[in-house]
Amino acid sequence: MANLDSDPTLHWRDTNVEVHKVVVGPFDNNVFVVRCRRSGDAVLIDAANEHEQLLQLCKRLGVKRVLETHGHWDHIQAVPAMREAGYEVAVTALDAPRLRDVGYDVFIDDAEIIEVGDLRLRAIHNPGHTEGSISFHVVDTPLLFTGDTLFPGGPGNTQLEGGDFAAIISSIDNKLFTFAAETIVLPGHGLDTTIGAERPQLAAWVARGW
Repeated sequence: MANLDSDPTLHWRDTNVEVHKVVVGPFDNNVFVVRCRRSGDAVLIDAANEHEQLLQLCKRLGVKRVLETHGHWDHIQAVPAMREAGYEVAVTALDAPRLRDVGYDVFIDDAEIIEVGDLRLRAIHNPGHTEGSISFHVVDTPLLFTGDTLFPGGPGNTQLEGGDFAAIISSIDNKLFTFAAETIVLPGHGLDTTIGAERPQLAAWVARGW
């Protein structure tokens, strides 16, 4: 059992849930582990890179499966090693073709509830960065994992294949900005933010076009 009080990967914790975070790869991808404190069960969000470190993290924290927020290559480099080690990898059907070379096991549907011990993660389809991008809200907590859809200061890049600026703005406004102001946004790169910090900037993002 990890000594969590001195654990350098521990990012956030309350009485029911822990979030662990490591930053990996040449694009400084955030990899998160969401763990139920009662059962010890956990999921890993985005097997991006540095598979040896991620496998050690999974073993230590009781990870049962891997959830991919989307299929861009910088978020999936560790997927083959994870699958070889026996971890099920889940992705949306729309982004599954992007994992053709690394593989996947099951699809995630919009509004699907993923149970992790006593925790429930709700999947939220957020097209725009890719067609099948998805966020995960840990129900009854302030935690919202947004992949590359929402960052401090703006939406994710929509200039790559499958990107759609109008779609990402609509998705953020109609799905993510409906959460409470104190909701913590944990993106696929960089620092955390909150819905309250980002929501007032929406009109400026639309005006600038990115």
